Amino acid sequence: MAAFLQTNITLDSIKIVPGRYSSLTDRAPYRIRCAAASPVKKRYNIALLPGDGIGPEVISVAKNVLQKAGFLQGLEFDFQEMPFGGAALDLVGVPLPEETSTAAKQSDAVLLGAIGGYKWDKNEKHLRPEMGLLHLRRDLKVFANLRPATVLPQLVDASTLKKEVAQGVDMMIVRELIGGIYFGEPRGITINENGEEVGVNTEIYAAHEIDRIARVAFETARKRRGKLCSVDKANVLDASILWRKRVTALASEYPDVELSHMYVDNAAMQLIRYPKQVLTQSSPITFLVIYCLMKLQ
Repeated sequence: MAAFLQTNITLDSIKIVPGRYSSLTDRAPYRIRCAAASPVKKRYNIALLPGDGIGPEVISVAKNVLQKAGFLQGLEFDFQEMPFGGAALDLVGVPLPEETSTAAKQSDAVLLGAIGGYKWDKNEKHLRPEMGLLHLRRDLKVFANLRPATVLPQLVDASTLKKEVAQGVDMMIVRELIGGIYFGEPRGITINENGEEVGVNTEIYAAHEIDRIARVAFETARKRRGKLCSVDKANVLDASILWRKRVTALASEYPDVELSHMYVDNAAMQLIRYPKQVLTQSSPITFLVIYCLMKLQ
């Protein structure tokens, strides 16, 4: 069982600093600190988007934890709860109401629970809860998603993987959020010249979109163990060929980070087969990936 935290960021919006050594492990954990707009600011506005399913339950507890952490650090939070996803669909008929988008933009941070459910699976595409999430990412311009996963010693036996495989796993997935196939144009379902339905999605990346997510990954790897693996499909896809070219070029700016590459289908297998491996060696190390093609929710 892995401890999981998802963080969506814009460039320079986070700082990752070494934490104290834990008595339960010989590796140094890391804490993620949000960089405040002002170093003297003590009060922050937090938009709460509980969403659907387990979301409201999670947000309720997370709010209490945040308040306790704030008390210990001398910080105060003003919370504004807004409808989002399926809950918003039921309330006002759209997955991302304008009021919710405005509140998110005006807040210092957004705390989001969960989105979607079987209830709305048959809705038209623009009325599905997931579209609210995509539009929120676009509106906030959060292009980088950080997904650390660490197997806690106390929960290693709860994993479906063998203990010797899961034990000691410590990885960070850096995923691009607002480019590529989710947002590329043209897209949609049309009728071709033969009268047949055709579904189209476009995998497209501009150089600046690749560079900015790659810099986040390099900076993150630099603060961890100096190992970065870029995951793509450069043996087939033109967008991935450009992806690998840009990431490789940026590596010269980070001589202290060892860069490797792996095709996405092989990477998916290796994550399950032996997630602790270095992609170019066999010794245990952090597995840090830039996700290009496989955009998993």
